[in-house]
Amino acid sequence: MSALVQSAPGYRARHTLPLRVEAVRQLKRRRTLVMGAILAALPFVLIAAFAIGGTPDGRGNDRITLMDTATASGANFAATCLFVSAGFLLVVPVALFCGDTVASEASWSSLRYLLAAPVPRSRLLWSKLAVGLGFSAAAMLLLPLVALAAGSVAYGWGPLQLPTGGSLAAADSVPRLALVVAFVFVSQLVTAGLAFWLSTRTDAPLGAVGGAVGLTIIGNVLDAVTALGSWREFLPAHWQFAWADALQPQLEWSGMLKGSAVSVTYALILFALAFRGFARKDIVS
Repeated sequence: MSALVQSAPGYRARHTLPLRVEAVRQLKRRRTLVMGAILAALPFVLIAAFAIGGTPDGRGNDRITLMDTATASGANFAATCLFVSAGFLLVVPVALFCGDTVASEASWSSLRYLLAAPVPRSRLLWSKLAVGLGFSAAAMLLLPLVALAAGSVAYGWGPLQLPTGGSLAAADSVPRLALVVAFVFVSQLVTAGLAFWLSTRTDAPLGAVGGAVGLTIIGNVLDAVTALGSWREFLPAHWQFAWADALQPQLEWSGMLKGSAVSVTYALILFALAFRGFARKDIVS
């Protein structure tokens, strides 16, 4: 069969299942539109909450956070939206876009027909992984962009007021926020790896998505166990808020570099397991 495929006129394995075709398919799905709407709506929900409840001032708190400076400027509001969503909300679209992609094909019984097209298994996984990561990155960008625009209209454009004192000039705040978004995306690669690996192991999309979210939550719980001591540094969750170092007068790289190294290492292992397991898997659906 493979010999006939390879000798078929015009057949090129790398031309099967183009990225644009897979991207359009995923973009048209209802869950993509719903997730985009939720992320775009969050900044407006927070603006309404501040309008109803009043401006946060941090009084009565022992520790001042980004939430206490949320209404200082549009940049502050964008940073606050990232602060409240990075721990869980942004985990969901990553798990959804990377965990639903292969398992959904199996649940629809269309996976074997794609492979019979014929689409090589590695090509199918590569296309779906690239699109899943692309949509995950788009979700990471959508939230702060909408927050920055809405916050600038609601609270004005100005310097980024730091909770610890001082500020960053408006011209410097946007590159710092871009660095924050980049680090949040890299830190979520572990969730992407978990979701994608589980997606190749099960025919239930909800199982892959829920499993990735659940394991991510378990990582957060383990990081809260101080008895683990320095072992927590090997947990990706331990570094998930290292991006706060980018919102300081002097940019500090060490935490973000360590966190990125841990996340990328776990992600590469999980992606490799997904490709290896899928190459040997009997496709019956």
